[in-house]
Amino acid sequence: QVQLVESGGGLVQAGGSLRLSCAASGRTFSSYAMAWFRQAPGKEREFVATVSWNGGNTYYADSVKGRFTISRDNAKNTVYLQMNSLKPEDTAVYYCAAGNFALRNSHSYNYWGQGTQVTVSS
Repeated sequence: QVQLVESGGGLVQAGGSLRLSCAASGRTFSSYAMAWFRQAPGKEREFVATVSWNGGNTYYADSVKGRFTISRDNAKNTVYLQMNSLKPEDTAVYYCAAGNFALRNSHSYNYWGQGTQVTVSS
């Protein structure tokens, strides 16, 4: 069982940066792939980024590639999402998730956090 708690969301102007954190409970964090998803009002949840259990592999949605960076610190049971050059269309609730494989499909992830709101003003 893994419990996930996101933090770091907020209001930022377009072009600004935010770093999201997701703290995980449990001793098995390092065995899970971790991912970030987001959901904007009226839209389906969409994949943002994922990182393999050891940080060796990362994958990004085309919409965030080159602007966002996912990383993890297994000693701290935490995964991060550094978001730079933010755009109004990045506005959404951001969720972290844990699963067995670093995939883009939300159904691949068994554990989810409660989400943190990111709002980018123009």
